[in-house]
Amino acid sequence: QVQLIESGGGLVQAGDSLRLSCAASGRTFSSSAMGWFRQAPGKEREFVASIGANSVITKFADSVKGRFTISRDNAKNTMYLQMNSLKHEDTAVYYCAARAYPIATMTLNSFAYWGQGTQVTVSS
Repeated sequence: QVQLIESGGGLVQAGDSLRLSCAASGRTFSSSAMGWFRQAPGKEREFVASIGANSVITKFADSVKGRFTISRDNAKNTMYLQMNSLKHEDTAVYYCAARAYPIATMTLNSFAYWGQGTQVTVSS
């Protein structure tokens, strides 16, 4: 089993930055691709970014390209999402997810393990 705990969410103003963290335990973190998804009220959960087990491959949703950066520290079993130039439409609950495989994907159903989520609210 894998446990994922997100942190770093909060209330910020448009244009501000925020960094989310995801601490993982219970599995070999370094062999798992990881990802971030988000869900706004009344909307489906959507892909934000993902990173392969060795950090070589990263993928981003078009809506966050150029503003968000994903990274991981395998020595600390932690993944990060650096969010810059935040917009009101980035407001959502952000979820950390892990795959059982090392290759980064963009598909929600390819991630087997999920955190509880952290709220990000961007005021306009």
